[in-house]
Amino acid sequence: MYYGYGFGWGMDPAYLLLVVISLVLGMATQAYIKRIYATWSKVPLGSGATGADIARRMLADEQVTGVRVDSIAGELTDNYDPRANVLHLSRANLEGGSVASAAVACHEAGHAVQHARGYLPVRIRTALVPVVNFASNAWMLVFFAGVFMGLAGLLKLAVFLFAFSVVFQIVTLPVEFDASRRAVAYIERSGMGEVAVRGAKKVLVAAALTYVAAALVSILQLLYYLSRTERRDD
Repeated sequence: MYYGYGFGWGMDPAYLLLVVISLVLGMATQAYIKRIYATWSKVPLGSGATGADIARRMLADEQVTGVRVDSIAGELTDNYDPRANVLHLSRANLEGGSVASAAVACHEAGHAVQHARGYLPVRIRTALVPVVNFASNAWMLVFFAGVFMGLAGLLKLAVFLFAFSVVFQIVTLPVEFDASRRAVAYIERSGMGEVAVRGAKKVLVAAALTYVAAALVSILQLLYYLSRTERRDD
């Protein structure tokens, strides 16, 4: 029995197409968010407030306490860590006073608000984390065991484990969309101006596309793996 490319079913053109689609989507969305972010990083808010200032104001406005705002290395590495209750902003967004800085800072503050409010998709996503961590590490081991032992049952189990990662990607979408919605709503009601609102929407939509692309690729992978396992049973 020969196993090669395409999840162990030989050199499959469909698998190669999937790889190409994944690479193109990934590169296109990353290039787009970097371009939009760079554009709006050059547009100042004019208020003198930094991203850190705005994040703290949003948290105070939402009556969310105990969240520390700190710096993190890199570009577009901003995140909220609910375990440490720390909102990490890259230096450009922490110290910068651009429309892009405000958008990113408010988006991450939006995540902190979600956790403080017990937003349901966040609770589901948090509950999935240990399961996904296990499944992500285990599915390839199970897959290779199935390949070497020639057991279709193990290959199906590998696909089942991979499916948890897909579910996680899908659950992540409403979490990210809601954080962006909260960010834009705060920027709008805080009186930063129409330009800031418009720019924040563009930056956050571009960022959301990266999550949509990742979820789409994962879904396509899962569908491919399912079709191959079913074909092996025929």
